[in-house]
Amino acid sequence: MEEDMLQFHEMGIDDRLLKAIADLGWAQPTLIQEKAIPLALEGKDILARARTGSGKTAAYAVPVIQHILASKQSVREQDVRAVILVPTKELGQQVHAMLDQLTRYCARDVRVVDISGKADISAQRPILMEKPDVVVGTPSRVLIHLIAQNLALQNLEVLVVDEADLLFSFGFEADVKNLLCHLPKIYQSFLMSATLSVDVQSLKEMILHNPVILKLEGSQLPASCQLQQYSIQCEEEDKFLLVYTLLKLRLVRGKTLLFVDSIDRCYRLKLFLEQVGVPACVLNSELPIHSRCHIISQFNQGFYDYIIASDEHTLSTPKTPSLAGGAKTEKGGKKQQKTKGTKDKEYGVSRGVDFQNVSNVINFDFPKSVDSYVHRVGRTARANNQGTALSFISHTEVPTHDDVKKSLVQENGECMLNPYEFKMEQIEGFRYRCRDAMRSVTKQAVKEARLREIKQELLNSEKLKTYFEDNPRDLQLLRHDKDLHAAVVKPHMKNIPDYLVPEVLRGVIDPLSEKTRRRRNKVFALAKPTFKKSNRANNPLKSFRSSGQGSKARKPKPKVKPST
Repeated sequence: MEEDMLQFHEMGIDDRLLKAIADLGWAQPTLIQEKAIPLALEGKDILARARTGSGKTAAYAVPVIQHILASKQSVREQDVRAVILVPTKELGQQVHAMLDQLTRYCARDVRVVDISGKADISAQRPILMEKPDVVVGTPSRVLIHLIAQNLALQNLEVLVVDEADLLFSFGFEADVKNLLCHLPKIYQSFLMSATLSVDVQSLKEMILHNPVILKLEGSQLPASCQLQQYSIQCEEEDKFLLVYTLLKLRLVRGKTLLFVDSIDRCYRLKLFLEQVGVPACVLNSELPIHSRCHIISQFNQGFYDYIIASDEHTLSTPKTPSLAGGAKTEKGGKKQQKTKGTKDKEYGVSRGVDFQNVSNVINFDFPKSVDSYVHRVGRTARANNQGTALSFISHTEVPTHDDVKKSLVQENGECMLNPYEFKMEQIEGFRYRCRDAMRSVTKQAVKEARLREIKQELLNSEKLKTYFEDNPRDLQLLRHDKDLHAAVVKPHMKNIPDYLVPEVLRGVIDPLSEKTRRRRNKVFALAKPTFKKSNRANNPLKSFRSSGQGSKARKPKPKVKPST
């Protein structure tokens, strides 16, 4: 089957683009890329539904770059040729990074800018006045620049809407409609989505013209051989007990995302894990965009094993009202931030963001809808990697859980979401430790931790931004999983005595913390060679010689030659 697959070099792609693809290690295109790229290069509008992690970003990025390279051969005038709309700032940065990698060898011909960040409108104006070839941004930010006349799209040739099923759920419906008024009558359009919802159908009618519809995967998630999905019914206290057991006994290994449904729950779970010696990062809408993107970047590089992310947007009620007019939307958003805190409307890490090499997803709080479940679990088992998803279900979350199970029934009648067979009675010995840790995590401690984290991240994001631009290597030293110390941490909680480990797991797992394990290995490594390398000649027990104080008194006197 691989022999019949269309390869990148057979698609008529520019050599510079092919070289960048080779540098990324893409030996052959994914299914969505194989089908979408040739159609896009023919100039057709495309509506593509493919499961998360299937390579949708490259499926439109490659033809967009190729289109601009081809147009540069005939058109000399510099202008904005392509706009890519994304629902979140995190996804905007990810798309920009992908385009930067693909334009490595043609950066002079294809200039890409990302305006989805939190920079001031005035700071982005000079960049847009230079008329970059590709603009990446959220609908509200693009519309603001259009109204301010910082951006002109009369010569637009390609419009891409990434994660189209999320735009309306993030409140961008009015922004998209107003934005379309600034576009020319003829342009090529791509709609990329993980699901074909009612919102996507609405966008299709507004944007696409006689599109080719690609429905490549029957299931929205990978097959059971690649992604194993489990659920277990447990109430609030049992959730903390179970996550304690899974992480401390290292039953869950590899990089892990833990999803909760509110910001307070983020810090409650972080402080609980702090008590038991498990460092974790927090991602939520209150953190500055620079900090959020830096955390994601470091997580992808392997700096952290655990991220606790809040999933605050409820996809079950996508028709959230949006203010009329893009400028009003942005200003209204800022006023709302002042009254409610610093929540970012365009935050979203559970949707579209490519967390690399994630082994596990734990739904500490079950998602509110089927689509939200798909986007959360889709952070693992991406491309051809293996992954596991585990969901904790309380009695109030059972109805949503049943809806998810129905949506995951395969054609053969089997459900992809299986019960997690875990004997809770085996870990009852840990319950008193969990209660002890939870006792320290009070509402006041959560509040203090929340304020302390925001203050620290604001400092990291704003005050040090200029320094890190001049010293990029020092940015790697900035960590985001440090203890907040909002509650007193008891040292004995970090390690698990052997007698508390369930009998079935004794001899299989090592309950010591990672720091203790490294310290123990270091001591053994130092002690062993020191003993072997001991010099026999310097050992007084084996040579009967000593260099102590008494040795001075017993020092032999020099022989004196007798006088003749």
